[in-house]
Amino acid sequence: MQADAPKIPAKRKPLRTRRKALLRNHIANGFLSTLIWLSRRLPYVGRVKFFGWASAHLISPLIRVPKAYRAWLSMMFPEMSPERIADIARGISDNSGRSLMEMYSGEEFQSRIRDLPLEGDGVDAIQQAREDGRPIVFTTAHFGNYNAARGALIANGFEIGTLYRPPSNPLLNAQYVKYMGSDGGTLFPRDRKGLSAMVRHLKSGKPIKVLFDLHVKQGGELMFFGKPTMTSLSPAELALRYDALLVPFYGIRQPDGLSFRVQIDAPIPHSTPEAMMQTLNDGLEALVRQYPEQWFYAHKRWRRRHQNSANRGDEIS
Repeated sequence: MQADAPKIPAKRKPLRTRRKALLRNHIANGFLSTLIWLSRRLPYVGRVKFFGWASAHLISPLIRVPKAYRAWLSMMFPEMSPERIADIARGISDNSGRSLMEMYSGEEFQSRIRDLPLEGDGVDAIQQAREDGRPIVFTTAHFGNYNAARGALIANGFEIGTLYRPPSNPLLNAQYVKYMGSDGGTLFPRDRKGLSAMVRHLKSGKPIKVLFDLHVKQGGELMFFGKPTMTSLSPAELALRYDALLVPFYGIRQPDGLSFRVQIDAPIPHSTPEAMMQTLNDGLEALVRQYPEQWFYAHKRWRRRHQNSANRGDEIS
């Protein structure tokens, strides 16, 4: 009998490279932790506004985020002037900074969103599903502050489980999980164990929350802002597999920069995963056209299909 070929251990990065990465992680963690600590010395309103300003004028320019924002904004809105594009890019950085500080404000943030009314065409449907014990796949995007909408839903009695991607910097993960879970929801890390736990949560008739605006290596090549866009089919596939409602929801930041409107859209009718996810893309596009400063997905959203990738990349968080 032929012996199995010996397994080749994964090649480790050189020690010097690992040390540099560790040093960068410590610097980033120290910088962010210090900035958050300093901000938390301020009253809630002042700290949220300050962190939005710091994100727009200090942090984002340091890591060249505005350049990425301007690139895809110019593609999305070719009719806009460079000056308007630059204004929107700063607004996006401000919104993302505010959203981060709101999450790290814990109970002070939660006390502001617990009593937010649920609005939109989907409110009656989700309340009926909760009474019937029917699972719900709540799906949203990097828009406004989705933690505001999730917190309001949890405060209204929806036992939402959230699959989250741990920060790439492991030093940031502990405090990230602590504050992200301050709304009382259940968190599932994005690994095999977390995915299994999330599916069990859904199968038991409880709702989950997933993000659908991430780039994926494989999924469905759907349209978004008139461009082919690789879109995860997982939210729709989960809804179909477990007879769950697929419900878009958003936490839309209001003109004062501090309050939110929780919008619950009507459930997406069950059909094919591609058609269901295209409806989600269309709804998000309409919202981004209305509030362009509130969509803060800075990655390369329009990368095409990886033809030779053997790794299925559907992302559901």
